[in-house]
Amino acid sequence: MTDICGLQWPLDASGKRSSGAPGRRILAAALRSLDAPAAYAAQAERDWRHAYPRHWRALVQAQAARPGGVIASARTGLAAAWAEFPFLRYGQAISLTEAMATPQRRLQTVQVRGRGDGAPARWTVPHQGCELAGDALARQIDRWETAGVCEPAHAAALRDCLAHPEWFDLSDQRLVLLGAGSEAGPLAWLARWRAHLVGIDLARAATWQRMAATVSAGNATLTAPVAPGQPLDIAHAGVDLLADTPDIAAWLASLGEPLAIANLAYLDGERHVRVSLAMDAIGAALCAADARTQLAYMATPTDVFAVPEAVARVPMDAYAARGAVKRLVQFGARLGSAGRGFVPHMDGLVDAGDFGHWGLVDALVVEQGPNYALAKRLQQWRALVARADGHRIAFNVAPSTTTASVVSNPLLAAGFRGAKAFGVEVFAPATTNALMAAMWVHQLRTSPREFTHPLQLLVHTANHGGLWRLPYLPRSVLPMAALLGFFKPR
Repeated sequence: MTDICGLQWPLDASGKRSSGAPGRRILAAALRSLDAPAAYAAQAERDWRHAYPRHWRALVQAQAARPGGVIASARTGLAAAWAEFPFLRYGQAISLTEAMATPQRRLQTVQVRGRGDGAPARWTVPHQGCELAGDALARQIDRWETAGVCEPAHAAALRDCLAHPEWFDLSDQRLVLLGAGSEAGPLAWLARWRAHLVGIDLARAATWQRMAATVSAGNATLTAPVAPGQPLDIAHAGVDLLADTPDIAAWLASLGEPLAIANLAYLDGERHVRVSLAMDAIGAALCAADARTQLAYMATPTDVFAVPEAVARVPMDAYAARGAVKRLVQFGARLGSAGRGFVPHMDGLVDAGDFGHWGLVDALVVEQGPNYALAKRLQQWRALVARADGHRIAFNVAPSTTTASVVSNPLLAAGFRGAKAFGVEVFAPATTNALMAAMWVHQLRTSPREFTHPLQLLVHTANHGGLWRLPYLPRSVLPMAALLGFFKPR
């Protein structure tokens, strides 16, 4: 497929495809029923590239205050996104809804079977040069919880996994990986836990041969789509989530089994929004086809979230408890940065009536851009809506991780290296992979939890690396962390 096929941004008045105005319109649509003036301000914003955090914060604040309107807001946001993006087919633009209803190609199927040890591998966690298991891993989980690196429910889930090694026999599960070759994905672990895997990724022979080697060395099976007319072997597997969206959904539905779908694909820049919407369309189609469909998401901590008062009080109290010397130094730094440095992370709570008081974690990093924020918000909205519709959802905030896509940004890479000075732990990809794979297993094996506020789904099991408990607005100290990181050995 060529670049002019599939999901695209809409054309503006000048005939160009740009992301700013559509992004503003989507956010405004989700916000309008909750706070009409804030929705108008978002749509009218002239400096979207730099001011977008303020408007995403306004949305989360409105949702926190009005829990009864959260699901309707999420549905409206998704509907607006679906309406904004045309699907180009044979040079003609049609709606995403029409495209999903009319798949064009019947994909072939190829399978790879593992030839390794038939017993599920023991779950371990590589961390700072050690392979942690058993009591050593339990102690590290305790340290993460005590240090505020993760929320208590995340630590409790990991302890449950340690106590139930039988959970890791996934021979009864059909797990779909959208973006199967993702650096942050769980393929390497699932391949050792007897899972029936379904992989979706681009038609790149090297990627599929690498994944096939991983599966062959383990005890799982990997089922993959092959385009019509291509040789039926793993080297020719692969499809394009952006261009083959309806065909992928139809092929997955044809497998005829309940599916748990992990949304893992990532692309740089504006393509991240498009691939998130493509995954959304596939997930929505499978949810509509089978009520047993489950969805899984790995969220970023560098976003805006509403958190319960007990979580919010930690950074608020830490900011208030700063000593006189620290206050004086930070006051000077704030003056020198025109008020942008060492800003308090939270300066108040949102009153949600009978649903308690909530704080706003605002860990958006401006350098990641508004498209990154929109792409991750689409995933949050679908998680909320699908859960409200009765589907099981695994939603896990993963810690900041030194993946290639993240550290390619020099400022973020330096900020990560200097983060420890502010009490934030940044994880290696292998550590994050092991933790997130176990969290998915936990949510496959345990009953869904009931929440008093719908937004609690998004934060309950978070591992944010300590970012959310930082006394300062994270982006207000990122320059200082980056400065420290530039002088820290790589």
